[in-house]
Amino acid sequence: MKIIIIGCGKVGASLAELLDEEGHEITLIDNKASAIRNITDTLDVLGVVGNGACHSIQITAGIETADLLIAVTNSDELNLLCCMMAKKASDCHTIARVRNPQYNSEISFIKEGMGLSMIINPEEETATDIARLIRLPSAIKIDVFAKGRVELLQLKLPKDSILHNMMIKDIQIKLRCNILVCAVERADEIFIPSGNFTLQANDKISIVATPKNAIEFFHKIGITTTPIKNVMLVGGGNISVYLAQKFIDMGVTVKIIEQNIERCEQLSETLPKALVIHANASEYNVLLEEGILEVDAFASLTNMDEENILLSLYAQKKTHAKVFTKISRLLYDEITNEMEIGTIIKPKLITADRIAQHVRVMQNPKGNNVETLYKIVGNKVEALEFRIRDNSKLIGIPLSDLSIKENILVSCVNRKNHIIIPDGQVSLQSGDSVIIVTTNTRLNDLNDILI
Repeated sequence: MKIIIIGCGKVGASLAELLDEEGHEITLIDNKASAIRNITDTLDVLGVVGNGACHSIQITAGIETADLLIAVTNSDELNLLCCMMAKKASDCHTIARVRNPQYNSEISFIKEGMGLSMIINPEEETATDIARLIRLPSAIKIDVFAKGRVELLQLKLPKDSILHNMMIKDIQIKLRCNILVCAVERADEIFIPSGNFTLQANDKISIVATPKNAIEFFHKIGITTTPIKNVMLVGGGNISVYLAQKFIDMGVTVKIIEQNIERCEQLSETLPKALVIHANASEYNVLLEEGILEVDAFASLTNMDEENILLSLYAQKKTHAKVFTKISRLLYDEITNEMEIGTIIKPKLITADRIAQHVRVMQNPKGNNVETLYKIVGNKVEALEFRIRDNSKLIGIPLSDLSIKENILVSCVNRKNHIIIPDGQVSLQSGDSVIIVTTNTRLNDLNDILI
């Protein structure tokens, strides 16, 4: 596809990298020549310096023959204007990043009225991810397939895990859990494991299961999943607003600590059921005085990465709460991966991932039958949901008899909303949706899994 991206910030740069890896033809537009140069020097993409809302600039970037325009500048209004100009100049699809909560109740109206393919709100997407993880506090990441009927969960095996030295094929026999281990990250190596693969403590494993079976599996391996009753959020930004509302709707008690008095007043009006505290969380004893020892979950969501890291380190030391740490600077990856700061949340990458997923699904009319796509294990593994069509070469043949490429695992089958964790005797039928986990990126059709 020919794709134009307007805005070369962290989201635009991450998105350009993801889509370039997928083999798309990318052109970037930004007012800053230095921003364009930084990306074009490292990626095989084109760059245009200028205002992405200008018709002439879009024409220079090739809007008349583009398949998709994505506007991810820091201005909601500019993003929408860029998309409107693109729709006037061509027949391409458009995606806009819109962050202001005031627009949230009108998203459907804006999307339909402007003919947008997608509107993405990074803060709301981030809040959704955190709220999903709260249900299973020991999970590092949870993605959903089949409209929530299937989950892909990542967790780290503790040193004393009963799974240590256990072969994957023995999990179902010994624990009687209907789950499938579909990926293992061990140090710098990634494995798409067979049944004979032996797990080790400190492995990061990804499993596929129904929500009910996932909870049962966590219990049986000794990881508690007690309900979250109260949370503490540090920072009163938009992520906290969306997250607090989700928690309140779940019946969870919410406390927000914010040091700006005017923002505290706004939060109190927006979230009357939350307790808003005017204080600097990094000052001596503030977190203790506000009850950090009693909370079930703690999220540091300020605009300062360094403050978030320090507060999360403190929370990890003082409590047994589920800890979330918002990180904006991607350069901190190597440092933070070695630190005990709970689950790291990166809104910029979440946004780029969601858009990349949508782009892959958009290719369906061109023969691609991907319905859902997630990049997991540091973007080194893809989990894809395919719909089985009548002409598929896989129909009616037991999985054990198929010549499937290496590093590809058929991990789940959704057959008329009945979830099957498949063994070698399962055969696929027309209309099934199938979840494939693989290190072989850029699969566009289910038939591509065959040798």
